[in-house]
Amino acid sequence: MLQLQDVAVTYHSVVPAVQGVSLEVPDKQIVALLGANGAGKSTILRAISGLLTFHNAALVGGSIQFDGEQLNKLNATQIVQRGIAQVLEGRRLFADLTVEENLRTGAIARGDAAAERNAYDRVMDLFPILRDRRNAAAGYLSGGEQQMVAIGRGLMSNPRLLLLDEPSLGLAPLMVQRIRDIIAEINAGGTAVLLVEQNAQMALSIAHHGYVLETGKVVLDQPAAQLLQDESVRKFYLGLHESGDHATPGARLMRRTERQWK
Repeated sequence: MLQLQDVAVTYHSVVPAVQGVSLEVPDKQIVALLGANGAGKSTILRAISGLLTFHNAALVGGSIQFDGEQLNKLNATQIVQRGIAQVLEGRRLFADLTVEENLRTGAIARGDAAAERNAYDRVMDLFPILRDRRNAAAGYLSGGEQQMVAIGRGLMSNPRLLLLDEPSLGLAPLMVQRIRDIIAEINAGGTAVLLVEQNAQMALSIAHHGYVLETGKVVLDQPAAQLLQDESVRKFYLGLHESGDHATPGARLMRRTERQWK
């Protein structure tokens, strides 16, 4: 459904952030995108959703296709209208607006009243607690509740593909498990998901396929179950370090991958 081919992105016209990245998200599947801070994960999501220009960045190479249509020249509104929605890192809610008002903003680009009603009902079924909070200011909710609103807002445009950027960030373990289950439920309803996460255990436990990024390049590309068993991923993304191993995740994983390529 989504295909990136040799995508390259620079910031401020000179700083390379993503270099020749190719990946695919099949219809109705979850794909995990893993990597350390600064690896280029969020940049890839911005390239897909048309938000690069807001970060002084530009797509300088490669192509992004959704259902065979090039997204490279489309703006963010047009991309939402094609069926892609992004849930931003850090939630980015309108703190002074109510939960319901925040949710309604997610449907503006589609402009379909009947579809909006259906999407709203779906969100309330996924997050029953938001029914009780719908008139509360979003800024006064707990972190977990705010994340529910952020995901719900993304679903209000009835996307076929949902881009999630660090949905477990800053949440307590029980809430991380709840968010994990919600993502799986969203996918079971037919929505494909591209999941950017530093919590590799959570991401790979529900993903069908996974990619690992280092310094703007894909260094591992395998089914999620296989990545869970990969020695480097287990050490540096699942926290299973050997005693006395002080190398950084990126350096060790890159050296291992370079040895495989030789």
